[in-house]
Amino acid sequence: MVCDADTLRSLVRKKAVRVVDVRKTDDYNQEHIPTAVSLPLARVLENDTPEKIVTILEELGISDKTPVVVYDDTFGALAARVAWTFQYVGHANTALLEMTFKQWKELGLETEKQAHTFPKAKHSLNINKEIYADASYVETVKSQPGKLLVDSRERLNFLTEHIPGAKNIPYTMVGSNGSILRKAEELKRFIENRGIKDNDEIITYCGSVGTLSGLTYYALRLAGFQNVKLYPKSFKEWKALGKPKEEFKDAAYWDLSAE
Repeated sequence: MVCDADTLRSLVRKKAVRVVDVRKTDDYNQEHIPTAVSLPLARVLENDTPEKIVTILEELGISDKTPVVVYDDTFGALAARVAWTFQYVGHANTALLEMTFKQWKELGLETEKQAHTFPKAKHSLNINKEIYADASYVETVKSQPGKLLVDSRERLNFLTEHIPGAKNIPYTMVGSNGSILRKAEELKRFIENRGIKDNDEIITYCGSVGTLSGLTYYALRLAGFQNVKLYPKSFKEWKALGKPKEEFKDAAYWDLSAE
């Protein structure tokens, strides 16, 4: 689920991993982690069908059994969205690099400028419906005990308006200075303190395309919560569909605290 730097370096030396850089192409061309292939998030969002995502995997030389590690330079949110997409179409062996590319460089670890391509692979399509939610599914949550929504936006955005009944876990609270995600035990304690139980079904969403909520999705999974879904179209689609919204009027100062 999360790959540390030493493990990734070892896998790269053994040629036993496909490293996926989801930053912009220009950033990738300047330098990247050795052997990494370029897959900007924009390309994933533009090819927003399971069949097209599988085609991308094949073009990157990723077969069903290829270990994949994804990284970005945006506190893990873009990498999380891409990693979740891979897992949604059936590529279970996908992990997030524990740090951003900037942190990788600050540690003095290896980089290169050479662009990489690999022979086309064959990848099957096995949609994992258990990790996906659409607007229709989200509508059913409020009326069903044991199901809850988690809004991953910053606290003030959440207070302004959100999907009715949602709890707020701002994306800024799930990472640490040295890692895109806090330790599992820290995350579990923090999440449980927000009234979320082990056996709850949790659907995460954010403001637009599921990046911030993608990071929260992995935070929940790392903390040991097994039944987690992502609503990738998130609040942007929810509002466009004219679905009900909720707001906190006259929020007190303490309401702005995420803890």
